[in-house]
Amino acid sequence: MTDPVPFRPYVPGSQPDNDAPAYLGTIKRHPNQAPHKIPQTVTETTGPSFSPQHFPPRADLTMVTGKPALGERIIVAGTITDQSGRPVPHTMVEIWQCNATGRYDHPGDQHDAPLDPNFHGDGRVFTDENGRYKFLTVRPGAYPWPNHKNAWRPNHIHFSYFGPAFATRLVTQMYFPGDPLLAFDPIFNAVPDQAARNRLIATFDMDITEADWALGYRFDVVLRGRDATPMGH
Repeated sequence: MTDPVPFRPYVPGSQPDNDAPAYLGTIKRHPNQAPHKIPQTVTETTGPSFSPQHFPPRADLTMVTGKPALGERIIVAGTITDQSGRPVPHTMVEIWQCNATGRYDHPGDQHDAPLDPNFHGDGRVFTDENGRYKFLTVRPGAYPWPNHKNAWRPNHIHFSYFGPAFATRLVTQMYFPGDPLLAFDPIFNAVPDQAARNRLIATFDMDITEADWALGYRFDVVLRGRDATPMGH
């Protein structure tokens, strides 16, 4: 679908820098020369196609084995819109996260926190016609990482938005309000602009919260323009 609205460039400082010195992983990963624009062909702009038929949704991360995952249940919901506030419908949203103790269900994670056999930490949904999505999961724990002395990642959930083709995929992280580790996290602080960083923090939402069941957090996403959610984490 052709977008009739002129593209609004990102506000300087609203996206993470490729080279964030405090985030040591960027030292060897960031490009040393200016990027070159590569013209997109039909391959990049038309495929692959993402649909619920080919990628079955999995909105509930807490009951993947038939037994409940350990930890505090939370609902994460929101709306995905474009730069003009129009909803982005039927787009695939994926999340991945560590468990309630701060450990990923991945062989590369050797943190000595316990694994939860009933929690694998990955989910997938498609937005509805109004651009809305919702997941049921557990609040992820903080965990140490080898970036600097006494380094800990804040509680966070990774998000991926695919759009109409793999080449349009965007990735970011959602954080939680009031987390004291945010002030010390070089990945969160790789976004220079404070207002843009704050767009990565979900808000507690009593309307999303379900009584006697789970607290609710709202994480609305803007895909581009002056109010774009920072991407590239």
